[in-house]
Amino acid sequence: MRDLQTPLYLEIAESIRRLIASGELGPDDQLPTIREQAERLGCTAGTVSRAYATLAAEGLVVGHRGAGTRVTANALQAAPGTWRWASLVNLAEQFLLEAVHGGHSPAQAETALSVAIARWRELPSESMPTPSSTLRSGLRFVGSHDLVVELLPRMLQRHDPTASLQVKYVGSLGGLIAIARSEADVAGIHLWDASTDCYNAPFVRRVLPGRSVALLTLFHRSLGLILPPGNPDRVRSLSDLARLKVRFVNRQPGSGTRVWLDAQLRTLSIPTEAVLGYESVALTHLEVAKAVMEGNAAVGLGIQAAALSSGLSFLPLAQEQYDLLIPKEVWDARPAQVLREVVGSLDFRKSVMALGGYDLTATGKVTWVQ
Repeated sequence: MRDLQTPLYLEIAESIRRLIASGELGPDDQLPTIREQAERLGCTAGTVSRAYATLAAEGLVVGHRGAGTRVTANALQAAPGTWRWASLVNLAEQFLLEAVHGGHSPAQAETALSVAIARWRELPSESMPTPSSTLRSGLRFVGSHDLVVELLPRMLQRHDPTASLQVKYVGSLGGLIAIARSEADVAGIHLWDASTDCYNAPFVRRVLPGRSVALLTLFHRSLGLILPPGNPDRVRSLSDLARLKVRFVNRQPGSGTRVWLDAQLRTLSIPTEAVLGYESVALTHLEVAKAVMEGNAAVGLGIQAAALSSGLSFLPLAQEQYDLLIPKEVWDARPAQVLREVVGSLDFRKSVMALGGYDLTATGKVTWVQ
């Protein structure tokens, strides 16, 4: 579901940033032409052109006469700082758009921003937010959806009433990018790297080069196909998505589930166009289960816990490793300590095992990536 507050060209630019972060778009890879992209997304060529211009200004892509628009050679090295700056520009642009839509002129909006900056500079320095003061009030989680993550805010509060966890689901790559932009303290990720057959660390090294971060294993979980009770279409594998032409519900670009699926389809030589409903997107595993339960899809890719909670059938395909990414500067702060205490508690284990579909053998394992 689109965020209607965000201009479409910014959403297009963000989706391309995530493809660069995941390695699906590498140095010198060519983007679709403006016309092709506009037709595929159902928007104007001007919208795509503006998205490409935004990425070019950030140093992530470059236009070549007669050779289209390509990813720059040093896109990943420049990306973390670039994304942080891009985020700031996007926030400013959204403010201007909101002001203009509210009946104000661009000049009035610019003046209001200047006044706000001047007033902010008059505030005592100790009242200005800093990473450490933000951490004292709790943790910001951004990343991939999971039913266990749904439990964490309540469990933190029960363990320590002063601790809190704000949760936002944007997919695994979105969580990584939020860490790069300093918009999150913790990211939930499960990104499988096909070249190394390894989860998470390769993506961390690409998106956060030189940063010291901890990967705290939360659990391993069963990923597979969510199906109506009894599996009436007799789906037995991913290949059946194309062979049987059953309606599929997908996850959003940038989610770890989508990254895994796309890698499997490439291995099986199945074009995405052959999967009916590939462009249909659900933002959480529970939304996938709901689509199948309500008959809007015959099959979806998700976790076993979501299928069990909805009384649906499940065909396991893989075991995923889900890690909490915590930067070194956050690791020793009290809220992060509380989070680690909760993850290591018996209460946590009992609650997770009650959901079904999880393996806690490696829970609590810490891997530092530098």
